[in-house]
Amino acid sequence: MSSRPISTLLVANRGAAAIRVIRAAKAMGLRSVAVYSEADADLPYLALADQALPIGGAAPRESYLNQDNLLAAMRESGADALHPGYGFLSENAEFAAKVAAMGAVFVGPSPHHIDAMGHKARARDLMAQHGMPVSASSAVLGEDAGEIAAAGAAIGYPVMVKPAGGGGGIGMLAARDEAELLSAVSRARSMASRSFGVADIYLEKLLLQPRHIEFQILADRAGNAMHVFERDCSVQRRHQKVIEEAPAPGLARAVTRNMAGRVAGIMGAMRYDVIGTVETLHSASAGFGFLEVNTRLQVEHAVTEAVTGLDLVRCQIRLATGEALADVVPVLPEPQGHAIQARIYAEDPVRFLPSPGPLTVFRLGQGEGIRIETGYAEGNIITPYYDPMIAKVIAHGADRAEAIQRLDAALAASRIEGVKTNIPLLRAILAFPAFQAGTVHTGLVADVLAAQKAAA
Repeated sequence: MSSRPISTLLVANRGAAAIRVIRAAKAMGLRSVAVYSEADADLPYLALADQALPIGGAAPRESYLNQDNLLAAMRESGADALHPGYGFLSENAEFAAKVAAMGAVFVGPSPHHIDAMGHKARARDLMAQHGMPVSASSAVLGEDAGEIAAAGAAIGYPVMVKPAGGGGGIGMLAARDEAELLSAVSRARSMASRSFGVADIYLEKLLLQPRHIEFQILADRAGNAMHVFERDCSVQRRHQKVIEEAPAPGLARAVTRNMAGRVAGIMGAMRYDVIGTVETLHSASAGFGFLEVNTRLQVEHAVTEAVTGLDLVRCQIRLATGEALADVVPVLPEPQGHAIQARIYAEDPVRFLPSPGPLTVFRLGQGEGIRIETGYAEGNIITPYYDPMIAKVIAHGADRAEAIQRLDAALAASRIEGVKTNIPLLRAILAFPAFQAGTVHTGLVADVLAAQKAAA
């Protein structure tokens, strides 16, 4: 394979995502270009880049989602590659194609694969055709109430109503009977249309207390694919991850490795390229069932890096420029120890409502085996315009118990004032007996909150 050298990388993202990519670019000797909205003009990541360019107003559609402004920044900076980070336009096939049409490298999968996986219902069909196990589901639903009711009855309650064109847990609603289903479908359509511009929705069998297991994939432009093991992302609130870890606790290594190999084979057969994550739900009775493919770098990639020693962002950049997978990762490293990541949000720890405001005190706990990823510094303002995550704390230890202890110590030592945070909830999760035992599932946060309420 022949690779295409690049010299200047524009990072089409903000905060911690931008800092992470800029750090990788510097390590590779690349010139980095940051972009910023009016609300982000004083954030730390701008000083780390070789150049910083304004791209519009505070609202995402005026800046980080404004394709024309980002492409103009590429032309102004002379960038010959663009890294989308995660969120925003990272899974937008149209934008990836526009970057390529400029003669630049989009640091992500080909537009074809982004498009194929972007519609969740069609992605399920495609993966099933290649042998991926999937749970019971419906086609994209029409408007007829009778058709909707029939689809729910065919799958069997409870069901989950899901947007076909989005992610991040937005618009996902559970229904336990026909009446709940019809109401949930109406609300989900509205949320999907507002959030993703696509009102398509479908139904999926709702598993009670499943595990959320995802498999990290790297691949080159020639169709060679490999897995970089799994991550457990079961601890969630509002269908959004708050704690992730690797390896997955409480599952036999042979089971997860077998599924990881199967997933890598499917992605290779599809000639998938660069980077992606195949997400699944796992239950003891049903095994693994396909959920979706995220065609981008994941927020939780650092736990995989901690146990393997790989730099996934540098791998992503090299694969996007055409290097062979065998050159980028000659030997798959065996996982060493255990890693856990906690996402610190500026939010009420019980109701999960955002808590914007100034970071009058912002000091995150350090320690052996601790890695901090944040886009903020003391004195910065958490605005209401973007995701309220303010930091990720990753702990690596010789085993899971040590990783938990190190993470809890770092959270306990953290001092954040001016906004509310979910640190009390994170520490309660780490101390919860089921979490300590590794019996995690997607309903664990609700169990923790229920236990706190009962003890109050």
